[in-house]
Amino acid sequence: MKFAVVLPWWGYALVFGSAVVLAWLAYARVPIPLTRAARGWLTALRAATLILLIAILLRPVVLVPPAAAHNSLLPVLVDVSRSMRLTDGDGPSRLDRAREMVRELQARLANEYTIELLTFGEALAPGQVDRLAATARRSDLSGALADLADRYRGDRVAGVIVLSDGGDTAPEEGAATRRLDAPVLAVGIGRTDAARDREVLNLTTGEPLLAGASVDLSVSATSAGFGTEPVELRLSANGRPLEVRRVAPPADGAPIHEVFTVSPSPDTATVYSVEIPVADGELAAENNTRSVLVPAQSGRRKILMIEGAPGYEHTFLKRALAADSGLEVDAVVRKGQNDDGRDTFYVQAASSRVAALASGYPSKRSELFVYDAIIFGNIEAAFFTREQLDLTAAFVAERGGGLLVLGARSFERQGLSGTPLAQVLPIDFTDRRAAVALTSSPLDRRTPNSPVLTPDGALHPATRLAVTLDDSRQRWAQLPPLGSVAPIGGPRPGAQVLVVATASGEARPLIAAQRYGQGRALVFAGEASWRWRMMRPATDLSYETIWRQLARWTTAGSASPVSIAPMTPSVPGVTERVSITVRNEDFGSVANAAVALAVTAPNGEVRSLTPALSSPQDGRYVVAARFDQPGVYRLDATATRGGVRLGTASRPVLVGGADLEMAQPRLDEAVLQRLASATKGRYLRAEQAGELPALLRESRVAAGEPEPRDLWQNGWSLVALVALLAAEWLLRRRAGLA
Repeated sequence: MKFAVVLPWWGYALVFGSAVVLAWLAYARVPIPLTRAARGWLTALRAATLILLIAILLRPVVLVPPAAAHNSLLPVLVDVSRSMRLTDGDGPSRLDRAREMVRELQARLANEYTIELLTFGEALAPGQVDRLAATARRSDLSGALADLADRYRGDRVAGVIVLSDGGDTAPEEGAATRRLDAPVLAVGIGRTDAARDREVLNLTTGEPLLAGASVDLSVSATSAGFGTEPVELRLSANGRPLEVRRVAPPADGAPIHEVFTVSPSPDTATVYSVEIPVADGELAAENNTRSVLVPAQSGRRKILMIEGAPGYEHTFLKRALAADSGLEVDAVVRKGQNDDGRDTFYVQAASSRVAALASGYPSKRSELFVYDAIIFGNIEAAFFTREQLDLTAAFVAERGGGLLVLGARSFERQGLSGTPLAQVLPIDFTDRRAAVALTSSPLDRRTPNSPVLTPDGALHPATRLAVTLDDSRQRWAQLPPLGSVAPIGGPRPGAQVLVVATASGEARPLIAAQRYGQGRALVFAGEASWRWRMMRPATDLSYETIWRQLARWTTAGSASPVSIAPMTPSVPGVTERVSITVRNEDFGSVANAAVALAVTAPNGEVRSLTPALSSPQDGRYVVAARFDQPGVYRLDATATRGGVRLGTASRPVLVGGADLEMAQPRLDEAVLQRLASATKGRYLRAEQAGELPALLRESRVAAGEPEPRDLWQNGWSLVALVALLAAEWLLRRRAGLA
């Protein structure tokens, strides 16, 4: 025991000594003679009363450890997502095992802690041990811990017990642990070894560049517990079967990688699905299928083509691009100079854009940013002003537009080296003698200036000419040699060389590409590519296909003034954020727009939502939308300002394409171990759950600083004070003093 009012030792002696002196003085001189015994008892009772009052004023306290304070909270979080209903072997389900653990904890710890049972799945909620059900569509462990930190802010929490299989489908893991001021004791339920289960791990698709063009569907799957028994992969498009393959894994549990080549419809969205038939004894059947959405091709893309002089290259290229219904080409050709020595131009463009091209090239952001891609053909850097080159670099980096540079004149002397476009393009122009090393293709046996497809080019959508990779390589090999190939230099880090050309036994970059900022850049170093049209049969459309795909690839990163960010809701019943970006004609952010969003469900039901401004500097508007049905939703956004429409955007969204809750349904110990480590807690396996009470007592909260507890704030102090005063009064009355 100690006093909360701290005094030096002599201060306590002085205070309590004064109480004794005052008590003696009170009965030293009284009008009625007292016996020695009566005087002694009265003095003692008065002194005891004064000492008790002084002690109460000094606040006597006793220090007790936090573990002894029975008001410590102990939240127990139970995972009730659908993966908890799985059974590992012939035993009970994971949720049943968690239920038994909760009952044991309640029996052993109810006298030491205030236990609160909570469940988490889609959200944190109170639970009852007899009513636990594994029905949640996802397991948001990170979100549950964040809600828990808010729920018990300012309360004493001895620790947090988490009973889970480690599944966490939250977008961000770990952020909530920084807000949680309590150790997490995580108990992993389930098996980490490979149970009998087959799963489609991933399904991705390339981007279609032309109507009817082929794209690759890359499938990753696994088969565990079935040895090397072949796995059947069934491919379908919008529910229509397309192809079936039987693939034997190299070993039990080893990943399987397959590539399907498909031709999606350019007019409507296509949902491709890959399914593995469910076998007997599988751990989970929900992970045997995955789907991916290939959207319909967007509207016509605008391309600005700048040519330094008339020629065959321009004529053939313009004709090939103009025949593509998905492209709208504005062309500017420098014809020569007038009597004043000024350049003159031949302009072919829409009437609304002709004025901006009269001087050869736009000089304003609003004039240039209406295009999706720019093509420079045989044009030197000196043709442009510094401001126009800066504007073009911003067009690629900020606008998300594409830039395609071709023709030997574009690379003569310094070319674009030292200009703002030097970093935009995928080639380092400082070393013109750089060559590309190829481990295959006997270049010395090929005709000079012949195109050779690289491994990157064989897989790239811009240079894919046939359904299969072998057919695509063969079509490239059949192309006649070019007139010449400019020595432009080697690729920049991160750039891809798609096609090379032979020259003196070396491989020089012919087609190179890279992404820069929000956009894309591409270089074509050859001359007289029209040979690929004139020196091939009339039925061979390789020339048209190559240039259309190159042009379309450069436009693929271009965004509209109003755009909806990509999103992939995993399962029906979830609420996701829809992010809409609004920009003006200069592609500057708009922070005062009125944005409306229409969400069309697969059954045709339409809901209207109003996004709110989230980021003024980016012009980003956000709204929460709930996706209840499986299938393809359609999002339509409209932005206006002052009654003037700024633009519209549409995006299809596939809901239920992958069941992330059942993806890799085995116990994920790594998630729980990271959680325990971040909070200075412990990770236990299910069979070690009996150690939880001991670990709680040893935790940093239980072993923390003792807390003071007042001794005078109870009824006994009042009873003692009243008893002393009553005893003194009775003695005084007996002695005749009252």
